[in-house]
Amino acid sequence: MRIAHAFLFSALLTGAVVAQQAPSSAPGTKNVAAITGGTYTADPGHTLVEWTVDHLGFSPYFGLFGNVTGTLTLDPKNPAAAKVDVTIPVAEVTTASAGLTKHLLKPADAGKQADFFGAAPAPARFVSTRVTPSGESARIEGNLTLNGVTRPVTLEASFYGAGKMPAQMGGKENVGFTATGAIRRSEFKIGYGIPMVSDEVKLKITAAFEK
Repeated sequence: MRIAHAFLFSALLTGAVVAQQAPSSAPGTKNVAAITGGTYTADPGHTLVEWTVDHLGFSPYFGLFGNVTGTLTLDPKNPAAAKVDVTIPVAEVTTASAGLTKHLLKPADAGKQADFFGAAPAPARFVSTRVTPSGESARIEGNLTLNGVTRPVTLEASFYGAGKMPAQMGGKENVGFTATGAIRRSEFKIGYGIPMVSDEVKLKITAAFEK
């Protein structure tokens, strides 16, 4: 038993050391000074929008939107002038349940509104209207258009990393951010299941852009 414990401790210690050393070999840096000005394009393979709802008060449930497209314009000397315009393909929503994913995209019955998004929902779009920087964080105010409705939404964003990709991966400049926010489904005419499924939808965003 002692040998097993010693082996486990050694493995955990080795893993911790490797984890601490890993970032130093990564091309990105946490130094905000590495950001250069210009227009960046969203990396659809590494930009994710996670949404979470409360399910009957028993548990949270989350899903993802991916393949996000759009642009981010940055000026390190004037971060308040930053602008973001991204489009989210709602029809490509992903959940852990095939049945739920199918229900989210269920066609509307004749003469009725779809339960959630419908079979062929238009992409959602977020366009910033104001950026208020604070150190390596920023409050991003903008308009979100979803289900044919446009409403103001505020995101709290934080700088994650910047730098150049390895040459074998294109060598382009990249910058990444994380952000959080919340919307109410009812404000976008998606009221199915309220209040058993919460009206409030919490958003957690991982955004990657390349120049």
